[in-house]
Amino acid sequence: MKTIKVLAFIIGLSLAFSCEDQLNVVPEDNVASNTVFGSFATINGAVVGIYSKNQSGDLNGNPQLMSDFMADNINFVGSFPSLQEIDQFETLATNATIDNIWIDAYELIGAANNIIVNLPDVSPEDVTGLTEADKTRFVGEAKFMRALTYFRLVNHFAQPFQFNGGSNLGVPLVAVPFEGGDISEFQLERSTVNEVHSFIEQDLLDAIAALPADNGVRAESGSARALLARLYLYREQWTEAADFANQVIASGEYALAADYDFYDDNPTSSEHIFVVINTPTDGPQDEDVPGSDEVYVNFFNPAPGGRGDAPFSQDLIDAFAAEPGDRRFDELSQAASDAGGNDTFFTTKYPDIVNNASDGMELRITEMYLIRAEANFRNGSSVGDTPLNDINMLRSRAGLGDLGAVDLDAISLERRKELCFEGHRRMDLLRNNLNLRPGGGPESAPGANKVIFPIVDNEITNNPNITQNPGNF
Repeated sequence: MKTIKVLAFIIGLSLAFSCEDQLNVVPEDNVASNTVFGSFATINGAVVGIYSKNQSGDLNGNPQLMSDFMADNINFVGSFPSLQEIDQFETLATNATIDNIWIDAYELIGAANNIIVNLPDVSPEDVTGLTEADKTRFVGEAKFMRALTYFRLVNHFAQPFQFNGGSNLGVPLVAVPFEGGDISEFQLERSTVNEVHSFIEQDLLDAIAALPADNGVRAESGSARALLARLYLYREQWTEAADFANQVIASGEYALAADYDFYDDNPTSSEHIFVVINTPTDGPQDEDVPGSDEVYVNFFNPAPGGRGDAPFSQDLIDAFAAEPGDRRFDELSQAASDAGGNDTFFTTKYPDIVNNASDGMELRITEMYLIRAEANFRNGSSVGDTPLNDINMLRSRAGLGDLGAVDLDAISLERRKELCFEGHRRMDLLRNNLNLRPGGGPESAPGANKVIFPIVDNEITNNPNITQNPGNF
């Protein structure tokens, strides 16, 4: 059956590469371990392959799109049935888009596990050019990518921490590579949200210790600190959230960009902490799975060039209109007709239609100011600076006047306007116990069955130990 093959492939993913780091993914049964770990080039290529898997539109593209149209930032007018189900809070366990997210996520986790578990046993004396420092860095990168992927999974397939203090079911935790034989040990129960969060936290703490401060366009220690700040924010650990966000800000490795040109395919901007870089040569991972560049360009741009499926919601337009002159609207939107022929606005955060190579925003320094402001406000603290100063600095870049005071509503509004179309809005509403839709009914309320995704049908069929989310059959 398909899922049995997928399960073996997911957990047992092994990667072989050329010296040019071109992705070439094959099942571990077909690649001897000493081939992957036999040279510096193939080891480095295996790590590059983890990043390449993250370019899948099902891991970077669709989750951001769905997170904003399940909430109140996007008026989804697309015709794909699987996306319509999600938009209408009628998602089935057989939904193909959800299935692809689950499969691709565990493929990436399997590839990361291969590095994390097996690379430490490789002796530099047996591999020309490999050092202990290289091994430490590669494992750190794999742990960061594994943490990022588990965070995405638990945010979409489980109710948030606020639902039941994190004691509710999360996702299965797979921490070892599949090396052939019995797959029953990988037919796991779902760990709780707290257990998944703890696993992510440890991976990120390990990554902070292992990664350099500057690692080019790859994950670095600041990337791990930034993701950890987000995790602590979602868990309402305000002291830790403010502290780690402040560490990123104070590191000097990143700086608030002077303007918004960093969206225009500019991964070297000081704004970026971690970005999914898409180039004109990056295409789909396979013919059925679009790359993230295609998702961003196709859905977020109007015709010609895009599909016109994901324009601004009227509620988001109104939020910007309430305070005219906001550069985040004036410079980062375009008027056009959507796929239904309605006059509206589209974001220009993913503008490279010609080369089909717009980058995906994962972590940027602006979010750290927003995390620090919210965590400090909720905690009655001023780690690094006051919430008022942090918010006014972001408003100044946006061309808006200073506020005299801030509250949670003001901070939330700045988060929304700054991070719209980057996939944050759904979790921001759920963790604050707010309905995903303006005037929404019970189907889009916090804790409702369909505000999270069902465990995919293939997993339910082939894993006797898995538990389905309520309201799904």
